[in-house]
Amino acid sequence: MILRSSSHSILISISLLLLQILLLSPTQISAKKDAPRISKHKLDNVPAAPPFYFEDSDVILIVDIAGNVQRSDNAGEAWGNIADVPEGVVYELVLHPFDNKVAYIMTKGNEHWVTEDRGESWRSFEVRGGPVPYRPPFNFHAGDPEKVLISVCTEPFICDEETYYTKDAFKTPAKLLARETRACVFAKSTPQFRTSADDEGNDRIVCVLKGRFANPFDTKNNRLAVSDTYFENEDDIQEPVLEGDRTVQGIINIAVVKSYLVAAASAKGTNELAMYVTDDAKTWHRAIFPNDHKLEEDAYTILESTNYSIQVDVMTTMPINAMGVLFTSNSNGTYFTRNIEHTNRNFKGIVDFEKISGIQGIVLVNVVDNWEDVEKSPIARKKLKSKISFDDGRTFRGLSTRDGDEIHLHSVTEMSNSGRVFSSPAPGLVMGVGNKGEYLKEYEECDLYVSDDAGVHWTRALKEAHKYEFGDKGAVLAAIYDEGPTDKLSYSLNHGHAWEEVDLGDKVRAKILTTTPDSTSLKFFLMVTIGGGEDIEHWAISIDFEDLHEGKCKESDFEHWYARVDENGDPTCIMGQKQWYRRRQWAADCFVDEEFKDPVAQFEPCACSKQDFECDYDFLPSQDGDKCIPAAVMSPPEGKCKRPDDKFMGSSGFRLIPGNNCDRKAKGAVELDKEVERSCTDAYKPPVSGEISTEVTPFPAGRFEEYFYLENFELSQSKDETVVMRTDEREVYRTSDAGKTWTQILKDEVITAIYPHTYFNDVVFFLTPGKTVHYSYDRGETIHQFEAPADPTRDKLPILSFHPDYKDWLIWTGAVECDSGKGECHSVAFFSEDRGANWPHRVRYVKKCEFIKKEGRGGVKKLVYCEQYKDEKLNNPVQLKWSDNWFADDHTEFEDIVDFATMSEFIVVAARKEDDREALTCHASIDGKTFANAQFPPSFEVPAQKAYTVLDSSTHAVFLHVTVNNIDDSEYGSIIKSNSNGTSYVMSLNGVNRNREGYVDFEKMLGLEGVILVNQVANVEEADAGKTKKLKTMITHNDGAQWDAIRAPPKDAEGRDFGCDPSDTKKCSLHLHSYTERRDPRNTFSSPSAVGLMMAVGNVGEYLGRKADADTFITRDGGITWKPVKKGNYMWEYGDAGSIIVIVEQEVATRSVFYTTNEGANWLEFQFADTDYNIASISTVPSDESRNFILWGKESSSGSKITAINLDFTGLTDKRCVLNEQDPEADDYYLWEPKHPRQQDNCLFGHIAQYHRKRPEKDCFNELSIEKIHSISQNCSCTREDFECDYNYQVAADGSCELVPGLPPPDHEQQCFANPDQNSYYLPTGYRRTPLDTCTGGRELEFTSQQRPCPGHKDDFDREQAKKGLSGFWFFVLVFVLPLSVAGGVGYWVWRNWDGKFGRIRLGEAGSGSAFDADKPWIAWPIMAVSAVVAVVATLPLLAGSAWRGISGLFGGGRRYTTRSDFARGGRYAVVDPDEDELLGDDEDEEV
Repeated sequence: MILRSSSHSILISISLLLLQILLLSPTQISAKKDAPRISKHKLDNVPAAPPFYFEDSDVILIVDIAGNVQRSDNAGEAWGNIADVPEGVVYELVLHPFDNKVAYIMTKGNEHWVTEDRGESWRSFEVRGGPVPYRPPFNFHAGDPEKVLISVCTEPFICDEETYYTKDAFKTPAKLLARETRACVFAKSTPQFRTSADDEGNDRIVCVLKGRFANPFDTKNNRLAVSDTYFENEDDIQEPVLEGDRTVQGIINIAVVKSYLVAAASAKGTNELAMYVTDDAKTWHRAIFPNDHKLEEDAYTILESTNYSIQVDVMTTMPINAMGVLFTSNSNGTYFTRNIEHTNRNFKGIVDFEKISGIQGIVLVNVVDNWEDVEKSPIARKKLKSKISFDDGRTFRGLSTRDGDEIHLHSVTEMSNSGRVFSSPAPGLVMGVGNKGEYLKEYEECDLYVSDDAGVHWTRALKEAHKYEFGDKGAVLAAIYDEGPTDKLSYSLNHGHAWEEVDLGDKVRAKILTTTPDSTSLKFFLMVTIGGGEDIEHWAISIDFEDLHEGKCKESDFEHWYARVDENGDPTCIMGQKQWYRRRQWAADCFVDEEFKDPVAQFEPCACSKQDFECDYDFLPSQDGDKCIPAAVMSPPEGKCKRPDDKFMGSSGFRLIPGNNCDRKAKGAVELDKEVERSCTDAYKPPVSGEISTEVTPFPAGRFEEYFYLENFELSQSKDETVVMRTDEREVYRTSDAGKTWTQILKDEVITAIYPHTYFNDVVFFLTPGKTVHYSYDRGETIHQFEAPADPTRDKLPILSFHPDYKDWLIWTGAVECDSGKGECHSVAFFSEDRGANWPHRVRYVKKCEFIKKEGRGGVKKLVYCEQYKDEKLNNPVQLKWSDNWFADDHTEFEDIVDFATMSEFIVVAARKEDDREALTCHASIDGKTFANAQFPPSFEVPAQKAYTVLDSSTHAVFLHVTVNNIDDSEYGSIIKSNSNGTSYVMSLNGVNRNREGYVDFEKMLGLEGVILVNQVANVEEADAGKTKKLKTMITHNDGAQWDAIRAPPKDAEGRDFGCDPSDTKKCSLHLHSYTERRDPRNTFSSPSAVGLMMAVGNVGEYLGRKADADTFITRDGGITWKPVKKGNYMWEYGDAGSIIVIVEQEVATRSVFYTTNEGANWLEFQFADTDYNIASISTVPSDESRNFILWGKESSSGSKITAINLDFTGLTDKRCVLNEQDPEADDYYLWEPKHPRQQDNCLFGHIAQYHRKRPEKDCFNELSIEKIHSISQNCSCTREDFECDYNYQVAADGSCELVPGLPPPDHEQQCFANPDQNSYYLPTGYRRTPLDTCTGGRELEFTSQQRPCPGHKDDFDREQAKKGLSGFWFFVLVFVLPLSVAGGVGYWVWRNWDGKFGRIRLGEAGSGSAFDADKPWIAWPIMAVSAVVAVVATLPLLAGSAWRGISGLFGGGRRYTTRSDFARGGRYAVVDPDEDELLGDDEDEEV
């Protein structure tokens, strides 16, 4: 009974249990299926990106092109729009990399969104600003997911970037981190990165910030800044030392790569980069690459790296058919060694490189087998081979099947799916699309291959190309046909040994096949299209293998699988250990079914071997890589090396790679890092010689035709000083050691001209009489060539023109139909985007064409201006046309022009008047597309038979020289200066000297703001009558606002009086020979690297005398006081940033130079040869930062042998100057403040500037260039000098701004329409602040009128006024009554004290004579207030705008100056004249 009763109870219990199971979980007891379950969903809009999987979940998000997000929480079976977020606002969706429940949505507005539950709900937060282009908007802290940085653009067109931060995932309002950012990251941006111990809160942030005194678009002055306190504490913000003991400017990007933080720095004039690496965000090191390779902007790719090394691919060819070299670093990222050459890349910088997921040391690459063909021709077809490495890239071998057949696989450059190309976290499972044979075939000719031993052996899985994916840790492989529509999905449950198919029900075109990021799921997700054309539909398909008949794997179904094996199948070691996984056997009939549980690698230690060691700090690998040699003189232990023959125990040069787990005690282990005995001679550095060395090189030619410095990037690994030179024999020579040794290049070629690239120092072109053009992209080290589409133009035009940003973009101006007799000989402009390989675009009948580019000028990279004869007839007027699509269509801006000039900020066009072609009109543009008429002072016109010259536009204003008298040898004109948009001009100075060719005695001091020197014709009336001009030198220290004569020194170089009274500057002042008398325009008074220094040749007296009778002078204070140097006419060059100045007499038989190392305090003589030479020129690198110089001349006795003589001053000292930015006057430098001769407080442009200057008495050299301007030590209170006259206002006799009679005041309400967020504006006062003036408080003259609300902003305006707390009565009192009272008091004071001089910035006095003769229209309007900015590098007049025009040759022969190196110290200088032949001048051959 009891037994029966028990049995009955058991039966009842079992029955109830079964019923419960049936009711609650019917699917668990349903029959297993033979095929996966398929679910489909039609998408409403086209997906804008691949799907976003939340890791360790089945939740997927899809962003569509309409700005909406759809969500599925069951791996794609069912979909719906996300809640809370408005439709159509999504700009970017970002998954949090360290919190698998969080994602962010960024919009184009100020409201953004975050989810913390995988998209089920969303919370809004506000950050004002739009997305930053070309960079992810968010940066996440790897240790605290709620800490986030977000970067935004506060301006829609010009990205004025700001970065904000949150510590609570934006639950409270975000706080401003920093303004003017260029990139910001948490140092702890990856789990592997470890900051230094002093980062107690683990909050270290590294930012790239705009240079302190740079313009908004300048990247060359960007600086690196580090803070542990979210930039809240100024004292905590550090600018880290990167190079030696110096900080580095020009940081363009930063990135955190596994255990490393990487920063890249660039410089103007080169694409070359310097890379700096840190593993603690505190101590940085320069990354060193082999000397035959360098990093270039947009030409290197940081690849997926390891925890113990960085891997970089460096491009070695043109982007159009790119190849590269793969490098791997040591453990601290400082030294890189070459892994494999000729890696395949595409033009986007993507490299055929992938690491096998989850396995140390296995890398797949594709290499170009016919690399020689590709190097010779950019259009050669690549022949690719696939290679694999099992030892971190030390060695590579081919891929093969088990039968030994070689195979090749399509890789990252041709991705056909999302995610990784070959592998997934499924241990050892690798797939790829490829083929057997000698080379890789087209994708459509390939099959699907699979390997289950991490790439050791491969098997063909399926015919034809397929997309593929891994699931259930490799237990399931899925694939879908990828060469066209299909209705089948293939899958394998045994590592690809056998495949089955499932019917999808429709013919679909696969777009993406994916699964969870960890490949642990049995669910796959497929995105497809159905149909085509207008009827195309986008579908999401879910594929679920969970219901297949396979059961869950048991322990016996798994194997102990070693991840790396050698050719014999034995496990190999990486980082001192073997790696293995517990993996399902391929034949096991089961599923792993451990969803969201990642495979775990296991390790076994290996005996330490040589591969486990690397070179220690301060050691470099030897050439063969077997040894580590000291990178510098070693430091012995204290108390050692008292005698040279002593010994000490020191580093072997090796160290165990950090993180390496090899077993030092195992059998056969090596210990390369044991200390070794070293000789004390290793710790001894011989002293420098203390002497100057010389090298003399003669050349078999009559004269030097031209030479160009191809100056190296200061931070470049290569320290060459390269010069290319052409003789009158049309032979070209090159030196890479500043003239010590010379090599003839292109020996069998006739070279007619050298064209260095205007914007990239490394690039140079060598022209021949025909179509063949030779060129070099590495400063002449290697030479290539292309065929131009036509012979060089026969007109006096620039043959080659260059793009400022894209060095492969060229304009070639060629001669067409000149010898055939079939047509009219004319010039045609051809355009190439691939370094001359192809020339698909052209414009006929041109005068000249130029790329138009200015940072911030709209960003149209293809904008080109061309001067073209109307209707393509040479006797027609010349039109100005522009196009931004290679003239597929064009726009005629002007119907009849004389010329145009492109300056640093403006484009200026000289056009003929429609009703009078004998008169010119001037037009200016800032954006390159919209022109405004230039308003000269009333009654001011330029007669067509005369001319004007665009001088400079480096200070937000155009200086224009208007020719008034162009009688031969009596030429002069007036300098007028524009407002900040180049449209309204006022007088600066009249009677300024020019020569027959149109060049003007006008020179800005380089490196110092506002200093200009000119020569003025003192006898204007006599010159008008054809008499000889009498010149006086004038100088301004406030950008043309006031001009003065140069006060003469009291004594000459020999201590004698000058014969006149220096206190009487009208009769006794210093006069200098200037621009119009130079043979070489490169011989400037000043240097941008030697702030405050100028040298010149001239005389003291009433007027400028003959140059042959001139003496040499120097100034150390920006031109205020001058000191005589030597009697006679000397040439000069600055070296070592002004620490060395070398002078030599010009064209006088000599064998000596003089030099100073203390800014001219004393001069020493050095004899450079035993025979006399006639020196025509002295030169050094354009930056003036070298200690090597070259003398160019002829041996006096022979008179025919031309010679280059190197002078090397590096032997004088080897002590590096020390600069501590935190205490800049503590060591070898001091802070220098420019003085203004008329002001007591040194305020200029609203501030007092401080510059770094080396102390003259210090015996050291400037190893690295430093930012010359240290700081703006203080801003000054605003005065009249800080304002310029507003539109339609002019400077009155009392210095104030008055409205020009007959002209209306400007409409300031227009400011509201230009700035929609602006709430109010002020009525015109006649004044506006000069651009970038930094004054604060004081007389803010632009705000002294009534303030009005902007249209549509009255409520905002009223609220602002209410916040200010002014009642109507007090507003009236403060704005109207009080100013009137003050004005009355001021007026009374002026009446009692006025001496006829009112206002501090004003040129000349009323009734002072010819300087302001109101009867002369070109001098009717006096100078407006200064318009200037902090100019770290000022500009030098440059005639590149009219480069064809000849000037007196440096060595004869009508030398043309066309390129960067001619004027590397300065800006642009362009002559605009209707008579081109008149400005050409005569070619006079001169013998050296």
